[in-house]
Amino acid sequence: MSIRLRLTLLYSAVLALMLIGLSVALYATVSRVTLGAIEDTLVGEAQRLVGSRDFDLNRIDYQARKFAAPETYIQTIRLDGSVADRTSNLGDFTLPISNGGLQVCERGQAWTEVVSTESGRLLVYSKPVVTAGQTVGIVQVARSLAEHDQSLATLSNVLFAGSAMVTLVLFGVAWVMSGAALRPIHHITATAQAIGAERNFDRRVDYVGPPDEIGQLATTFNAMLTELRAAYRQAEQALQAQRRLVADASHELRTPLTTIRGNLGLLRRDPPIDAADREAAIADLVDETDRLIRLASDLLVLARADAGRPLRREPVPVKPLVNDICRQAKLLGPARLIECENRLDVAVQGDRDALKQVLLVLLDNALKYTPPGGSITLSTGIAGEHVAIGIRDTGPGIAPDALPHIFERFYRSDSARAGAGAGLGLAIAKELIEAQRGTIRVESRVGQGSVFTVILPRADHDATLT
Repeated sequence: MSIRLRLTLLYSAVLALMLIGLSVALYATVSRVTLGAIEDTLVGEAQRLVGSRDFDLNRIDYQARKFAAPETYIQTIRLDGSVADRTSNLGDFTLPISNGGLQVCERGQAWTEVVSTESGRLLVYSKPVVTAGQTVGIVQVARSLAEHDQSLATLSNVLFAGSAMVTLVLFGVAWVMSGAALRPIHHITATAQAIGAERNFDRRVDYVGPPDEIGQLATTFNAMLTELRAAYRQAEQALQAQRRLVADASHELRTPLTTIRGNLGLLRRDPPIDAADREAAIADLVDETDRLIRLASDLLVLARADAGRPLRREPVPVKPLVNDICRQAKLLGPARLIECENRLDVAVQGDRDALKQVLLVLLDNALKYTPPGGSITLSTGIAGEHVAIGIRDTGPGIAPDALPHIFERFYRSDSARAGAGAGLGLAIAKELIEAQRGTIRVESRVGQGSVFTVILPRADHDATLT
């Protein structure tokens, strides 16, 4: 059942209940008022009869012509219940009185009751006749309720037919109004279906109206579409990056695996190859195996970064870390001049192991492209709320068209393709620094070298520095 139909039925049911309640109240009021008017008429006629000077229980028919209307039935009875006299319009019919009513009248009080006869209902008013403080008889005044009942029956039919007609009319009006009220929702539904079919998250719901619940729904729906578009594009980019990663990893794995497979074939030759060739093949196997291990390790680091694995955030003293990096650099590159400048006694907020891995990646990159006799400089500086750690080399530099891509996975500029790396080092460095809420940037000029700068938030000045 649609919301439109449910709303229409709800409106119609509420109105029908209200009309039923109003009709019942109106019917009861009309019945009470008209019955009261008849009773008041009977009371007045009885009082005029009893109050007349020539009132006689045994001559009531004569007196009724002067004090009662022709449609009024009058009867007098004695205390023993026998009929004393009655009007001619009663014929042989005797107005009844209940035992309870007779006892009430004997105590000097009036009594009114509705009795049913073969000719219809009668309203009977019984008034005691009191003489010298004693009840000597009872005057009964009655009228037929046929006209009263007929009026009430007509009224009930009118009320029923009118209520039914008004309910039907309101059903149609409510159907039209609910359709108009729900039209924006149908528009939102159609837009959602079109977006789902077309996968076009740039579409929006065009709503022109008051900022009511439907307006808020349209606004919320458009905001949700904006978030979906961003999430969809992010998912697309992640999927494309994953595809590139798989393709590049496959390409990088193919070369060492092919070399390993070829050397294994040489070692299995019969007759066997000579000792010098066998040693060369084994050396190639070791080198390519180490290369595979490094590649797998780098891919594992990237996978953990992609999974959003949180890093520690704690004060990391910069000076001892830079001293450690400088010491390792001098061991790894004895043919280069290693200089460490401005080793500030400050701390950054981050993960020491991850930061050290980043600096080693940048140092290895500088050693790889700085020729013997060249120089590599490590320096630190403060930039407002951040600390900058820079590594400068005197290598061949990076071409301007390659700079925007050097942090991409498996990317290697033309001048670096002869190297042994897989193009993952700088990508790993960027992922680790961003995971510590920092940034990494590069400046380079062809023929003059490059400068990689790591920028991290400065830790609290009260942090313990060692």
